[in-house]
Amino acid sequence: MKIAIGIEYDGSRFHGWQSQPSGDTVQDHLERALACIAGEQVRLAAAGRTDAGVHAMAQVAHFETAAERPQSAWVRGVNALLPQAVAVQWAVPVADDFHARYSAVSRTYRYVLYNHAVRPALHHGRVGWFHLPLDPVAMRAAAAHLAGEHDFSAFRSSECQAKSPVRTLRSWAIERRGAHLNFEFTANGFLHHMVRNIIGCLVYVGKGKHPPGWLGEVLASRDRRQAAPTFSPDGLYLAAVEYAPGWKLPAFAPNLIFSPEQVLV
Repeated sequence: MKIAIGIEYDGSRFHGWQSQPSGDTVQDHLERALACIAGEQVRLAAAGRTDAGVHAMAQVAHFETAAERPQSAWVRGVNALLPQAVAVQWAVPVADDFHARYSAVSRTYRYVLYNHAVRPALHHGRVGWFHLPLDPVAMRAAAAHLAGEHDFSAFRSSECQAKSPVRTLRSWAIERRGAHLNFEFTANGFLHHMVRNIIGCLVYVGKGKHPPGWLGEVLASRDRRQAAPTFSPDGLYLAAVEYAPGWKLPAFAPNLIFSPEQVLV
């Protein structure tokens, strides 16, 4: 039997998603809890391998097991064995050919940036922070250069294992709400550090270091050295993973544009 699960977690409490020898990743904690319920070893595959410090509002993963359990066991039973910072939201049986990563049509990442002269305390680890004033109009003009299918090598980590740097950015949005700037990007897939590298470049534009057209030049260069440094993971959230309706997965995403209160309270 193959089971798909939806998961949310506070990434600041873990060493990323992917299993590591330390055993302190989201995948490690989930696999141990699932194994207790299944009575056998369980291996997860996820829609996105989030880095240390990156959060998830709607991660999707799947596993195979010979154990027959009520769906509630894969949710409440597993959650009883997990750290408070991670929780399974739903579990459903899926067809044998479903794959959390390869069956996904798109992924949406959101970045919450606290744009204020003084760093946050209560929201530490859950928002990015930049102290100088930022111009959202200039950042929107810059982000427009990224829409569509491109080679995103300029925003790709040297550790990226993707076979191709070509991705299609289907939509983006930048919205200011008080002292918070909310960024949203939806694409068929993302390269390692791609969103954080884009945020770093948008901050350069927003603070006036470069004009909006500079981001298009960075994109065209396909040279990571031309882009800004990788921005903090603190405000980054895997917000949604889209699948074809035929898989019949539960709806699992809040509004596309969100207020900080939806994420932070």
